[in-house]
Parts: sequence; C-alpha cells; structure tokens
Amino acid sequence: MKLYSGDLSPYSAKVRMQIYAKGISDIELELPPGFLTGQFNQTSPLARIPVLDLGGDVIPESEVISEYLEEIYPQNRLLGATPRETAAIRTVSRIADIYVMNNMFMLGGQGRKSTRDQAVVDLLSGQVIRGIKALAHYLGDDGFAVSGRLTMADCTLVPALFLVENVLSTVEVADPIPDVPKVAAYWAAIKQNEHAAKVLVELHRGLVERRELIAKMAAKAKAKAAAEA
Repeated sequence: MKLYSGDLSPYSAKVRMQIYAKGISDIELELPPGFLTGQFNQTSPLARIPVLDLGGDVIPESEVISEYLEEIYPQNRLLGATPRETAAIRTVSRIADIYVMNNMFMLGGQGRKSTRDQAVVDLLSGQVIRGIKALAHYLGDDGFAVSGRLTMADCTLVPALFLVENVLSTVEVADPIPDVPKVAAYWAAIKQNEHAAKVLVELHRGLVERRELIAKMAAKAKAKAAAEA
C-alpha cells in the first residue's frame, strides 16, 4: 500500500499520525505523482491528498482512509472500546476537522492582503474560534483529547491546531488558543507525545518549504515586472 501525502497537508498529517501511532510499517509514504500538473487527477478524480493506493484501487478522503486503517489494523486501536467512547472520540475529531481544519484550509487563500475579502476572513475565522471554544467542553485534562490515551481525536487535532497557531496570523487574526485555557493546556501537553512531535516536524518542514516557494515566486514576478517597465 502507498499513502500519497505531503508534509504541509493537514489531512495527510492526520493519517500519518495514525500510521505512526499504530506502528504500521507496510504503508509507503510518497508525494503524489503530478500533483501540480493535473496528472494526479488520473490517480484520484478529487485530486486531493491524502489518497491510499491499494495497488490501483484508491481510497480518497482522510476520514475514510482512517476508518479503513482502523478496520484492517486492529492493533493499537485509536477508536473506543465501547460505542459511546468511540462517539466521544469522533465528536472531537469532527469538531477539529469541520470547524477548525476545513475553515483554516479555506483561509489559506486569503493570505494576500491586496486580494483579501475581509467578510470571508471574518466568517471563516469566526468558525475557527467557535470550534476552539467548543473543544474546551469535550477535551480531557490528562494530556490527551479523549479517553486518557492517544486516539483519532488527537490525530485530527494536532494538524488542526498547528494551522491555527502558525497560519491564522497570515490573515491578521490573533491565535485564539491561548485564550482558551483547556485547549492551551492540551496543546502544550500533546506536543510532547512522540507521534505528535514527529508529525509537527513534518508540518513545520512543509510550511518552511511553502513560504520559500512563495518568496521565490514573488521575487520572480517582481523581476519580471521590473524588466517589462
């Protein structure tokens, strides 16, 4: 099996953290072939990562991939021992996914001030802040999101909170995590977990590479404009 993934993709990071936590060693992690050229559409019509390739049979969407991996790799279970525990785990994971990660992903397109739509920024960042505040009701007090152990809730929360901490400022919105003590305490604690730490290194690496690429593109555009002036 192959997981087509990228360092800065929060949805890919969610699945990678699950793979690390479960100790799965027979899934190769690869960059998607032709991701920026349209070639990847031939592999997956959605053209989004992550994609799990089962040898020509592909599964898109991080949540679907995560559920599939939980079924075929039952060891180190990251869902609950009971239906109610699983529901609690999924609740936190869905808040992180829908209210935080999805809105942060869309906010990424508002980084350039000259083309920014402030109404869009206000709407999306408001949903992010709403999600962060809601998490305080569901999070545990022991360094993990739910159940006193690493679960799929943590796998989704880690990349989601990374985006909030590192990307929200690009649209001139303050990081809401420090203002919600329970979320701030969780965030400080989960960063010490070995699987979360590994994913955070990858996410930071991807962010540095993305910013370097943006800087190079801006410099190239500026040089072109100067040459044509």
